[in-house]
Amino acid sequence: MSTSADAAQHGLQAIPPDTVSLADYERHAQARMDAGAWAYLQGGAGDEHTLDANARAWQQLHLLPRVLRHTAGGHTRTQLFGRTLSHPLILAPVAYQKLAHPEGEMDTALAAAAQEAGFVLSTQASTRLEDIGDAISADDLRGPLWMQLYLQPDRAFTKALLHRAEAAGFDAIVLTVDAPTSGVRDRERRANFQLPAGISAVNLLGMAPAPARDVPANGSALFDDLLHHAPTWDDVAWLRAQTRRPILLKGVLHPDDARQALSLGVDGLIVSNHGGRTLDTVLPTARALPRIADAVGSDMPLLVDGGIRRGTDVLKALALGARAVLIGRPYVHALATAGALGVAHCIRLLRDELEAAMALTGCATLADIHRDLIEKS
Repeated sequence: MSTSADAAQHGLQAIPPDTVSLADYERHAQARMDAGAWAYLQGGAGDEHTLDANARAWQQLHLLPRVLRHTAGGHTRTQLFGRTLSHPLILAPVAYQKLAHPEGEMDTALAAAAQEAGFVLSTQASTRLEDIGDAISADDLRGPLWMQLYLQPDRAFTKALLHRAEAAGFDAIVLTVDAPTSGVRDRERRANFQLPAGISAVNLLGMAPAPARDVPANGSALFDDLLHHAPTWDDVAWLRAQTRRPILLKGVLHPDDARQALSLGVDGLIVSNHGGRTLDTVLPTARALPRIADAVGSDMPLLVDGGIRRGTDVLKALALGARAVLIGRPYVHALATAGALGVAHCIRLLRDELEAAMALTGCATLADIHRDLIEKS
């Protein structure tokens, strides 16, 4: 990576010299970000038990390495939706990235492309999807470029958004299914977080508001109004009919839901609890992943996010059945700290750690990573 002097010469933000892990970026980001924006990015639902449990669950899994194996000439390549990826690292959808850095999602996308990592753009991005597509979609060396989708009450608008993403060169659609309503995020509410002027969900501009419903006296604004617009399995079938792009469902934790998705022709699943931001005390993703893997077998590629902070976490995820992993908060910490250079460094750190973990467990390729590397408790 560039030195501090190199970064200054090229007008880039320097990476602090003591930054050697993803955790270091968290510390630097908090010192640089507005308190309200930090509460929005970092906070989870309720008492944040799931937020904390996500990372802890990976730590509680112990590796059982093999020794004296031939690992020279190994690599981290994998196959996903007919495409060869240099490594299994993908940047998860995170809304409003201009809260962390003025260049927001653009710096993230450029860094991901430079490091051959995948990037999933949020529906609530603060950068136009067309601008992201123009910047990196034609790059032959980039990783996957996917569009995350929240189904909107206005299905015509949703369809138009979908077609915009296809025209801009996005390779797949990631439908988030675990947030029919926002989570109860106490940290965010205590900070009285509001989006600052100039930052908005620019890809949703022009969408008509959902038609208001009459809420009966003593009724519920949630059950009697908002949830009438929440997506169901019927909407997954509708989406499948709208695009030929691969569709992944993000937010699946229950094996029966995984089987239902498979029956509807969904192409992949992201085992996720929304980073602990929607429902507190739900299962950590490290514990949910093997149950989903057992439910779908080899019939559907699985990805996972939630609390992944080390290359050993990535290796454990692959051992439990994931084809690739997504990281969220860590790369935004890096974005806030050092812009595109920080995000690229964050990805490289994690990839280097994964390679070291593979070598030290006797795995030359990702195909060598199996569940018997995890100690059975």
